[in-house]
Amino acid sequence: MSFFSNLSTLFTTDDKGKKKLGNKPAHQTQQPHQAKVAVAPHQAQSANQSAPQGSQKPVGKPEPRPSFTPSPKTEVKSPVNLDKVQLEAEAIIRDARAKAREIIVEAKDESLEIRSKVEKETRRIEQEMANQQRELQKQLDKLDFRFEQINQKEERLDQLKKELEASHIELDKVKTKTLQRLEEISGYSKDKAKEVLFEGLEKKLSHDFAQMVAQKEEAAKLEADEKAQEILIEAMRHGATDYVAEYTISVVNIPSEEIKGKIIGKSGRNIHTFERRTGTEIDLDSSPTEIKISSFDPVRREIARISMERLIKDGRIQPARIEEIVEKVEQEIDRITFDAGKKLIHEVGVYNIPNGLIALLGRFKYRFSYGQNMIKHTIEETKIGTKIAHELGLDVNVVKLGCLLHDIGKTSGNQDENHVNAGVRIAKQFNMAQEVIDCIAQHHEDEPFSSPESMAVYIADAISGARPGARYENHEDYIKRLESLEAIAMSYEEVKQAYAIQAGRELRVLLLPEKSKDDDVTVLATKIRDRVQKEVIVPGSVTVTVIREFRDQAMTKQ
Repeated sequence: MSFFSNLSTLFTTDDKGKKKLGNKPAHQTQQPHQAKVAVAPHQAQSANQSAPQGSQKPVGKPEPRPSFTPSPKTEVKSPVNLDKVQLEAEAIIRDARAKAREIIVEAKDESLEIRSKVEKETRRIEQEMANQQRELQKQLDKLDFRFEQINQKEERLDQLKKELEASHIELDKVKTKTLQRLEEISGYSKDKAKEVLFEGLEKKLSHDFAQMVAQKEEAAKLEADEKAQEILIEAMRHGATDYVAEYTISVVNIPSEEIKGKIIGKSGRNIHTFERRTGTEIDLDSSPTEIKISSFDPVRREIARISMERLIKDGRIQPARIEEIVEKVEQEIDRITFDAGKKLIHEVGVYNIPNGLIALLGRFKYRFSYGQNMIKHTIEETKIGTKIAHELGLDVNVVKLGCLLHDIGKTSGNQDENHVNAGVRIAKQFNMAQEVIDCIAQHHEDEPFSSPESMAVYIADAISGARPGARYENHEDYIKRLESLEAIAMSYEEVKQAYAIQAGRELRVLLLPEKSKDDDVTVLATKIRDRVQKEVIVPGSVTVTVIREFRDQAMTKQ
C-alpha cells in the first residue's frame, strides 16, 4: 500500500509542475530571439586565454555571462520546431499520467480484493474456532460426567469388596466348622478322605477314561499312520547303506598263500614281533586268501591293518622292518583320522566345518556303539534326518548338522563325562548355532524337545540304531534290561505274570481276572508304557501288550 501511495504522490507532483508549465501563455513560451547559439571551439579557447592568470572568481556569486552578438554562422532553432517538441512532450506526459492512473486504480482494486479475501478467511477461521471451542466444551462436560460416574462406581466396588471379604471370612469359618464336623462323623482326616474319594472316582471313571484313550489313539493312528509310514520308509530307503556292523575283527586280503610264510617268519619271530608291537592277534588259518586281525581296541586294530597292508606290499617282512612300519603308521594316525573326518563331511554334504571339529569327527572311524561303527552310523542317520527334514519342511541345515554332531561327545576322551554334555561343550567351543546345540542336548531326551528339528534328529538316531543288525550289546546288559521290563510290570497287584519277548521289543502282561476289569487293560498298558520309557534305556521302541482272560471250570458229578 505504501508503494502505491508513493507512486500516486509522485505523479500528482509532476502533474502540478506540468500544469504550471502548460498554463503559460504562448507568448511567454515562444522566445524566438533567445535561441541557443553554438560557439566555435576556437572562440571559447581565446576567451579563456584572455582572462588574467591571477584573478579569482568571487565565492557564492555567479559569474556574469558575456554578451556577444551571434555571428552570421550561428544556428538558431525556429519557433515552429520548439512548439512541435513541446507538444510532443506534453502528449508523452499525458500518456504517462493516464497509465499511472490506470495502474493506481488496478492496484487499489487488487488491494481491496485481497483485503476482502483476508477478512472472509479470518471470519471463517474465527467461526471454526468458535465451533471447536463449543465442541471441546461439550466433550469436557461429558468427561466430567463420566469421571463422576466412575468415582461413584469405584465407591460401590469398594463397598462390595469389603462385603465380599467379610463373606469370605464368614464362609471360611463355616467351611472349617463343616470340615471338622465331617471329620468327626466320618472318622477320616481331610487328606485320607481326599485319597478315598479319588480312588472311587478313578474306579468309577476308568471305563470312560479307557474309552477316551482308545478313541484318541484310533483317531491318531488313522491320521498319522499312513503319512508316518510313507515318510519313514522313504527316509530309510535313502539312508540305507551297504554294510554290516563291525565288531572286533579287521580283514586283510593277501595275493597268495605264500605270503603267510613270510608273515610267520623263522620260528614265528615275524608274527610274534607284529603281535607284540601292535597289541593285536593274527589269525592265518581262517581263509587261504585272508588274514584276520582281532583286538578290542579299534585304534590298535586299524594300526595293525594298515601296517600289515604296507608290509605285504613292500615284501620285506622282518622284525626291524615291522618296527619301522608300525612306528610310521602310529605317527600318521592323526592324518588318517583327519582324512576320515573330511571324507565323512563330504559324504553327508556339510562344508565349512572347522579343522578341529573335522579331526574329532575323524575319530569316529575307531569308535563303535554296540558294535556299530560311528562313521557309518553318522552317515546313515544324517541321510535319514535330511530326508525327514525335506519331507516335513524343516530347516535342513540344522537337522544335518545336528545328526552329524549328535555323538561328537564320544570323542572327548573323558570317560567320566556324559557324552551328551561333552557334545554340548564341544559344540559351544566351536561356536555352533544354538539350534544345533539343542539337537545335541536333546537327542537322548535328556531335555524336552525345543524344536521339530531336534525331534527329527532324535527320530533319525533311533531309526539307525534300532534297525535289525545294526547293533549288538553285552549279554549281561541284555539280561538286565529284560529283567527290568518284567519287574516294572509285576509291580502292579493285578498283574499275574509278565514276559519280555522279542529281544525286549515287546512286554506281554497277563492280568488276574478277579482283581481287574476290562477297562483296566488300557489304563494299565498306558501306565507301564510311561514307566518303561522313563526307567529303562532301550534301543528302539517297546510294545506293551496287556491281556485279561477270565476262565471257569465246572465238573459233573459221578
